[in-house]
Amino acid sequence: MNERRTIRRGRGARVLSLLFTAVVFCSPAAKPSAADSFRFTNITDKSLALFEGTRPVLVYNHGVIQPPAGVAADRARSTYVHPIYGLDGEVLTDDFPKDHYAHRGLFWGWPHIRIGTEHYDLWDLRSIEQRFERWLARDTSASAATLGVQNGWYVGGRKVVQEEVWLRATPSAKNERVLDVELKWTPISEPLTLQGAAEKSYGGLTLRFAPRTNTVITTPSGQGEKDLLITRLPWADFSARFGGRAGASGAAILVAPDHPDFPPEWMTRHYGLLCVGWPGVEPKTFQPGETMRCRYRVWIHRGAGTVESVSQAYRAYEQSLRQASKEK
Repeated sequence: MNERRTIRRGRGARVLSLLFTAVVFCSPAAKPSAADSFRFTNITDKSLALFEGTRPVLVYNHGVIQPPAGVAADRARSTYVHPIYGLDGEVLTDDFPKDHYAHRGLFWGWPHIRIGTEHYDLWDLRSIEQRFERWLARDTSASAATLGVQNGWYVGGRKVVQEEVWLRATPSAKNERVLDVELKWTPISEPLTLQGAAEKSYGGLTLRFAPRTNTVITTPSGQGEKDLLITRLPWADFSARFGGRAGASGAAILVAPDHPDFPPEWMTRHYGLLCVGWPGVEPKTFQPGETMRCRYRVWIHRGAGTVESVSQAYRAYEQSLRQASKEK
């Protein structure tokens, strides 16, 4: 079944995948090392890939990615991260999954957005869209890669919200890689109200996982077979066997302690979803010129995540934030 759904991807997704594979395997051979320099590569005019040496890390899709054949044209999307890769090159994320076509790798969107008196849906890509405007940074070295992007939320031709996206990757260790994410939104001329889905809370930073087996979701309370709704958490982990591999791998979303309304509400789905539901089921309104700032770490790991290992990763994240604050 997983093979079939891969074959039936749309033309845009298939071409992107083939081009990215060509870039990876036509690169000069090199022995993987955590000291390998990062580099950005344009794999199409819509997608920018990040490599660590010869190893793929992620792709940021700044242009409009068209939907698969047979899917409504209004499912097109942009300004999101997919694929995200594991340490052994396995694809961790999914795009245009058949059960929820609007899901798209690592993305951020809300089902209830009110601007002035009008209602919009950025989660399901209805009546409002994110558009790439310009690069703020594309910096690489042996010690880090930083991507800064300015986007806008548009209703027709009218820009209603300014968005900044900051992604920072540091060299992978033996069994882990970190991707720090900072998101900023500023309403332009009218108040902006955000709200998650009623009785579920989804709406905010979301990570959709690729087809896999042996799924395990872990939170500070341990592993559980039940999906969570409107549950306040500092972190959650999703581990599985991806790409037919014998061993497990996965990724956790860690929420910065200075996040608004910390710890935020979450929704988890064993079909393949981690969602930080902020502001959650209760709406929150922001005035023109008021900037919202949310920070996260995506902790990518080899092996299955455990309460102990993810808690340790979270402590390391807290320490890095304290150190960065001291250096300012």
